[in-house]
Amino acid sequence: MLLLSTVLLALGRSVAVLAIARILQGASGGVVWTIGIAIVIETVGQENLGKTMGTLFSFISVAGLFSPIAGGVLYAKTGYTGVFGMGLGLIGIDFILRVLMVETKAAAKYSSPKSETVHDPDSTQENTEETPLLPSRTVIDDRYHLSKPANRFTRNFPILMLLRDPALLASIWVGFMQALLLGSFDATIPLVASEQFGFNSLKAGLLFLPLGGADFLLGPVFGWCVDHYGTKPMAFLGFTWLIPTLILLRLPTESNLVEELDKPHLIALYAGLLAANGLGLSSINSPSIVEAGNVVEKYYKANEDLFEQAPYAQLYGINSMVWSGGLTVGPLIAGLLREKIGYGNMNAVLAGLCAFTAIISAFFISGREEDDDAVRENDD
Repeated sequence: MLLLSTVLLALGRSVAVLAIARILQGASGGVVWTIGIAIVIETVGQENLGKTMGTLFSFISVAGLFSPIAGGVLYAKTGYTGVFGMGLGLIGIDFILRVLMVETKAAAKYSSPKSETVHDPDSTQENTEETPLLPSRTVIDDRYHLSKPANRFTRNFPILMLLRDPALLASIWVGFMQALLLGSFDATIPLVASEQFGFNSLKAGLLFLPLGGADFLLGPVFGWCVDHYGTKPMAFLGFTWLIPTLILLRLPTESNLVEELDKPHLIALYAGLLAANGLGLSSINSPSIVEAGNVVEKYYKANEDLFEQAPYAQLYGINSMVWSGGLTVGPLIAGLLREKIGYGNMNAVLAGLCAFTAIISAFFISGREEDDDAVRENDD
């Protein structure tokens, strides 16, 4: 589907064909996102999801920030065919990697029983005087029990019954804000580079290096922090950090420093502030999807009769929709605010949204996954 949509975009000469191509492109992107994240969950497990998603979102953020600039440079140097040639080449590489990938379920069929027993902690654990005679029993918190679905639609899509959970709604909002911020940076940095510093497309692309570089390098680190310290502190600290860094972006564009500093120093200041914002973006990469996965896992364990299997695919389908919405709304809001109230005030509004999101994270995100929070071990 993605290959077909790209070919239609390359060859289409009418609005109808281009619209169909974009619809197919969006649909294929949503399918790939949903299935890909579900495969990641099955492969690495919920306990390692933070650093894994931190790494993945680092690549996603860098690709999202640099791809428009790369496309512009390619179009300027090679023309129309060069842009779509690179796109088709990347799709070909992606197809080969999909064919070579071995899913966890398929790999499990060929794993030796001996290796399974070696890694079984219960088989190697020695009994002592303090070892309980009966195995521990899992007790689920009552707040995660759901009533029977009232209609066929919720029976087919039980994930919808979970959307009343404040922690899940907060995680969805955090993901939306993450995408909105990326979209706003993607839309406004080239404009500032061109109007304020007189940069061409190539030099404007270089301004994405400090923003994307910080996100790329620190994403896995903050993902590890999410795994070890929980989603709440990283989400709260990340959005709190973004409040001053967004506000300070007015300094090289709409302050007295524009008159006092020469252009190289203003460019260096702007790049440094972008790097500071990249640090904040890297810290909010993982909390949304990890928190959502934790919440869904708790509901699944408490209501296995309602779910044929863990509804991760449905959850990440919603996540894909929210992410796409943020990437769509971000440039629109940023462009409108920049035109109406200026670049500095635009970033102040975004900082206000980050402050609101930090408060939401502090009050509604559940925090570190603890065994005694939702699933407690009862040794009676």
